Amino acid sequence: MRKLYNSYFDSFSGLRKEIWLLSFITLINRAGTMVIPFLSLYLTKSRDFSLEEVGWILSFFGLGSVTGSWLGGKLTDKIGHYKTMAGSLIISSVLFVLLQYPTTFWGFCIGIYLVMTVADIFRPAVFVAISAYSKPENRTRSVTLIRLAINLGFSAGPAIGGFIIATAGYNGLFWIDGITCLAAGILLLKLLHPKKSIAEPEDIVVNAKSALTDKLYVIFIVAMVIFGFIFIQYFSTMPLYYSNFHHLSEFEIGLLLGMNGLLIFLLEMPLIKFMESRKHTATGYVILGTLLTGISFLVINLTEWTGIIVLGMLLVTIGEMIAFPFSNSFALNRSDGRKRGSYMALYSIAFSISHIFGHNSGMQLIDRFGFKFTWYTMFGLALLACLLLAYLKYKLKNENL
Repeated sequence: MRKLYNSYFDSFSGLRKEIWLLSFITLINRAGTMVIPFLSLYLTKSRDFSLEEVGWILSFFGLGSVTGSWLGGKLTDKIGHYKTMAGSLIISSVLFVLLQYPTTFWGFCIGIYLVMTVADIFRPAVFVAISAYSKPENRTRSVTLIRLAINLGFSAGPAIGGFIIATAGYNGLFWIDGITCLAAGILLLKLLHPKKSIAEPEDIVVNAKSALTDKLYVIFIVAMVIFGFIFIQYFSTMPLYYSNFHHLSEFEIGLLLGMNGLLIFLLEMPLIKFMESRKHTATGYVILGTLLTGISFLVINLTEWTGIIVLGMLLVTIGEMIAFPFSNSFALNRSDGRKRGSYMALYSIAFSISHIFGHNSGMQLIDRFGFKFTWYTMFGLALLACLLLAYLKYKLKNENL
């Protein structure tokens, strides 16, 4: 037991202090954006918007995310990751507070678009910051630590948010969101200085071609859009399956989704450290993670036994723990000596696109063809993503010869 305990904490060793600080800032930021999980409830209960109007508002949410990711890449390449992150945190703190005041449909569409645009400017910049502050051999684990902070933030945020709504109402939620974003921005300015980075500034902001001109990287991004498309079903359409087909209660669904976060917290860092010690490529690991995610949809179609959904959740969790860190690491390494902001923006945009189209498409498939057909479709898409990644791996091998 002690050996296991030591092995777990050893998986966190060797990471620079700046990466820990960046993770702490990310934790505060992500825990602070607690208004997001309650957005649909706020819009329907407090603002009396119809479900159709809420759907359109959430589309503007996704569009803002795409715009912010693109703009974040541009700004990171132009002024650097430090100023971009600080600006995003401080300006979004003001916009989160102001978001409580729009009362009309179009007013809220514009408001949520602006909030997400500014907030998601942070995403490409934080990825570039990982590249700047971490040693090359520790990049994947550094990404994993940031992911751990994000997962902890998203786990704590809704619980804290629910308490705030119960005691101070939705208005209090917007104020807390704004204050936490501002606190994260101040911590960034006080604790994390660009002079502490390993890479020189000229290595981070370079005059080179953008990611869109890198054909192999574009193939990778297309595969990530497909992977994101199938992965997000677990947080939109899959809960409907749990409820309608297996008759799980909201509490039981919450426990099942909570298992995902708990396993990531306990196992992801040791798993990544173990896999990094093996002589396999990042693309090979992304293929494995994508395949496991696809298989998670296949297995739940094989039997009506309710216990199979636990196996499905285990498979998608392991797939997620492998695919996300190594895909992120691949993007960071591919951007070395190039416009890193552009590369990481495109990586972030891949998942923003998945959010725009994935939820609605999954709902439409279920409505027209049912759950079984939809899960088989997701498995087929996973195989398509794996084929694209296998082709990418083959071309990369030839590129390095």
